Amino acid sequence: MPRRLFVTTALPYANGPFHIGHIMEYIQADVWVRFQRMQGHEVHFMGADDAHGAPIMLAAEKAGKSPEAFIAEVSRGRAQYLDGFHISFDNWHSTHSPENSELSRGIYAGLKAAGLVYPRRIEQLYDPVKGMFLADRYIKGECPNCGAQDQYGDACENCSTVYAAAELKNPYSTLSGAKPELRSAEHLFFRLSDPRCVAFLQEWIDAPGRLQPQVANKAREWLQAEGERALADWDISRDAPYFGIEIPDAPGKYFYVWLDAPIGYFASFKNYCAKKGMDYQAFMTDPETEMIHFIGKDIIYFHTLFWPAMLKFSGNKLPDSVYVHGFITVSGEKMSKSRGTGISPLRYLEVGMNPEWLRYYIAAKLNANVEDVDFNPDDFLARVNADLVGKYVNIARRAAHVITKQFGGELKYEGDTGALVHGARASALSCSEFYEAREFGKVIRDIMSAADRINQAFDARQPWLLAPDTTRRRELQDICSRALHGFKLLTVLLAPVLPALASRVARELFGMDRDFVWTDAEVLPARVLPYRHLMTRIDEKQLDRLFDIAPEAPQVALPASRTPAAAQAAAAPEAAGATGTTIGIEEFAKIDLRVARIARAEPVEGADKLLRLTLDLGAESRPVFAGIKSAYQPADLEGRLTVVVANLAPRKMKFGLSQGMILAASGENSPGIYLLSPDAGAQPGMRVK
Repeated sequence: MPRRLFVTTALPYANGPFHIGHIMEYIQADVWVRFQRMQGHEVHFMGADDAHGAPIMLAAEKAGKSPEAFIAEVSRGRAQYLDGFHISFDNWHSTHSPENSELSRGIYAGLKAAGLVYPRRIEQLYDPVKGMFLADRYIKGECPNCGAQDQYGDACENCSTVYAAAELKNPYSTLSGAKPELRSAEHLFFRLSDPRCVAFLQEWIDAPGRLQPQVANKAREWLQAEGERALADWDISRDAPYFGIEIPDAPGKYFYVWLDAPIGYFASFKNYCAKKGMDYQAFMTDPETEMIHFIGKDIIYFHTLFWPAMLKFSGNKLPDSVYVHGFITVSGEKMSKSRGTGISPLRYLEVGMNPEWLRYYIAAKLNANVEDVDFNPDDFLARVNADLVGKYVNIARRAAHVITKQFGGELKYEGDTGALVHGARASALSCSEFYEAREFGKVIRDIMSAADRINQAFDARQPWLLAPDTTRRRELQDICSRALHGFKLLTVLLAPVLPALASRVARELFGMDRDFVWTDAEVLPARVLPYRHLMTRIDEKQLDRLFDIAPEAPQVALPASRTPAAAQAAAAPEAAGATGTTIGIEEFAKIDLRVARIARAEPVEGADKLLRLTLDLGAESRPVFAGIKSAYQPADLEGRLTVVVANLAPRKMKFGLSQGMILAASGENSPGIYLLSPDAGAQPGMRVK
């Protein structure tokens, strides 16, 4: 039966461009949505910017713009990512919109009418210079447990102690530097702990198929917790100044961004309905409508507790399914903008890499569990080049040339074709079940296994030996026709993952005037057009440009233009001296030079000059790649002290992440590399001044 589907992804915060984690989630949802459309279902795929909150207000202020101008600029940059990776949202909107204001106030009114909103006075730290209450992220001080300085107001990065911001010693505002004051203010709370909410959530969480088992278990754990970890009521208001939706019956107070952000799902769809002349209310009240959310594992708490309770007790439609995925890592490292362990989606497109390579690779790694997906450059290259190009595309390249050259593009099959149709139908059914369950990795494995079988059958019959034999033309035509039928089948099955390529195959190879639908999988093709090149292989140089990898250098693989001034001088002391360039003490003070002990040194496979060093800096250890292999044996380095530039931006290299740069001397008139070492008595972590 045809389904009516309202599908969303988590709303990205409108304070910057998309990162690779956004693109991974959008690809996952887009593949599922495209599969549903190919099945003939009615699908409405909505996206929007999460545009409210103090961080956006402050970022806009820093940029010298109004919040409205700031978020509008971010929004204008979205299309290049979405179009670039073939993400097929039907509408992209914003939470800073008339629709979202109207819907948010309506939900608030419903919760209040249900007796689930109440006021409570709370104490918060206040910045007397900025004139605003401070979230934990804007407060720093000394850890109350270990005394580490410059720790944020919720947890210590040094000893991992969790605390309240008011417990910090010598706290200061990161916005103004002022000492915060403890002040009280009245806030509005949503009574999530109400027995009605708890009873409803227990039933909602337990509904079969609504949540993945591990997500449902985690939600039950939160719901059933006792004592300090018991389900708490939720603060839904913030005090001015704040960029958001003003609460209608509470002047000077605004909805906390996490209240109005997911309502943006509805706002985007309402905006879309107005554009298309659809009845929004009828669609959202239709019991046949399914609401599906794709989200990351970091926002499970909200989407399995607050969000469904809000909707239930304000009289709105409830989510039918919440599909949760893990994070994306890069060569085993957690993606972090500050640590340089991410992939820029825009750079991926700018260096000319095919967006469908990434769609294929991510799909091959995804399953229905809440597992992280790792992007490994070597694995990425191998999967695309060997499987996608070497196996799949190779079928069409070999068979289509023969058919068009020898038989004018006409396909003919010898004997009974019933087995071909039956096999195609079975493959389509199996893949449809995997797609529906979001087991995309299983889809890819099945398709590549079928590609192997098609190639093996083609090779076993050796059509290149038959071509000169005029008496075996029908056999040659049958071999190539069967291969092209298999290629068409695989293309239909891959179409949700590779929509642009599948569209080209449908139109340019099989002469169709439309894109494939799912039932095309079992239809035997009758003709093909002359083969056109479909996909190139990945060049390693493209991966190097993606990660902006520099050539191996004497100290570490970083270009001089990216290093601090003192590090540049250390890398080329004679050149620096020759130019007579000077710097001020303030500029030098920006460079954090630290004593480090080389805890481990090891060669790097595939690199002629590099060693991978694990540096002990006292409170932490770091990996650093250094181009000193020609001068030192790894065993001779372990235990030695050296000096490292500790605040150099981390650098993603082909071989892994380098988090610093050790200092060494070298020169044209004195060949060799000489590692700098501190005097005896120096300890790891000491500052070099």
